[in-house]
Amino acid sequence: MLTLLVRAFRVPDLRGKLLFTLAMIVLFRFGQVLPAPGVNVIAVRECLSRSDSGLVDMVQLFSGGAMLKLSVFALGVMPYVTAGIVVQLLATAVPRLEALRKEGRQGQAKITQYTRYLTVALAVINAATVVSLARAGRIFPNCDRRLLHDQSPTTVAVIVSTMVAGTCVIMWLGELITERGIGNGMSILIFTQVVAVFPSYLSKIFVLNPVALVTMLVSGVFLVAAVVFIEQAQRRIPVQYARRVVGRRVYGGTSTYLPLKVNQAGIVPVILASSLLVVPQMAAQLTGGTGPVGEWVTRYLVSGDHPVYMLGYYALIVAFTYLYTSITFDPAEVADGIMRYGGFVPGVRPGRATAAYLRFVLSRLTAPGAAYLGALSLIPIIAFAILDDPSSQTDFPFGGTTVLIMVGVGLETVKQIEAHLEQRAYRGFLKESSDRT
Repeated sequence: MLTLLVRAFRVPDLRGKLLFTLAMIVLFRFGQVLPAPGVNVIAVRECLSRSDSGLVDMVQLFSGGAMLKLSVFALGVMPYVTAGIVVQLLATAVPRLEALRKEGRQGQAKITQYTRYLTVALAVINAATVVSLARAGRIFPNCDRRLLHDQSPTTVAVIVSTMVAGTCVIMWLGELITERGIGNGMSILIFTQVVAVFPSYLSKIFVLNPVALVTMLVSGVFLVAAVVFIEQAQRRIPVQYARRVVGRRVYGGTSTYLPLKVNQAGIVPVILASSLLVVPQMAAQLTGGTGPVGEWVTRYLVSGDHPVYMLGYYALIVAFTYLYTSITFDPAEVADGIMRYGGFVPGVRPGRATAAYLRFVLSRLTAPGAAYLGALSLIPIIAFAILDDPSSQTDFPFGGTTVLIMVGVGLETVKQIEAHLEQRAYRGFLKESSDRT
């Protein structure tokens, strides 16, 4: 990895992309620690130090420690990620969106525009919810300090507007990284959010038990290695293209393969399941947990070590894995594309038979992939439930979501750096060949 970075920084173009990405990350982190106007920073810090709620730690993890600080970038990238997932889900049910998805670059630009509009709407809802909790004094259950200097509607409107504007700036930063930097912009920002809270988690564990920290780091290394192995695992379906003659040129006659990953859905099912479980927790916290519904949520869904929570979390991850895989990979569309270019899977008829074969293989791969995502996400919960210390599960930095984000984004970024280096090597080889001729 270090050798790859040294090689990358020796290339002027690639060095510029890396430095630009780092600059955008620094700007993103600055916005996450910059408090919004009207926020009592001292009270927020004091309440954060007292808090031991699992919901608080979960929100801190997904926002990089920014949401509960009521900063300018408090909402992070989650509104944009959620909007993108919702638009992808709607594309299978709304004919207009499905037609736009098939129109190429212009259709994708229109879908991106719709995603931005939905992101702003979700940001308004999320910001209003967080500020309402802060105003009512329910964002931190064990702290009675006033988090806002002024409780007037004008101040609340200013804070909500600031957070929504911060979300729009985050969208812009992500697109800038994608266009002028290295890797996918939003993925890089998600990676930054998760890694940003690592030092505080590790320091907290070190204060409690240094031996536990060493054990956790060692187990984390093996867990990361296992995740890398499974994330790289794929089923390669051979595809043969027939030879055809057009004029004086011969096309086809080659063989390739169609890669199907074991974890075809990536991190999306875990994010969806976690976000869906946070909603009833925040609703119960906003209403004070009163009533039969609030008491049921407080009893079964707030404590992460409860069997109902574990089963619900696992079932949601499995369901979302199958759902998202079916949306992102359409066997009928892939089979039509293979047949259109004169290709076929050896031993399988083109067309419907190929689509049925791909659907069968995909279902066989999705089952272990969904089980892997569910088991990986439940590792910290089950571990601390066995140790009879469920309150410490939020201090476990090698949870399934954290490891998946780090490994997934890290692998994709390294692949893009290697692709840039290989492309430059090919250009240099072609230039030397042309100079010799």
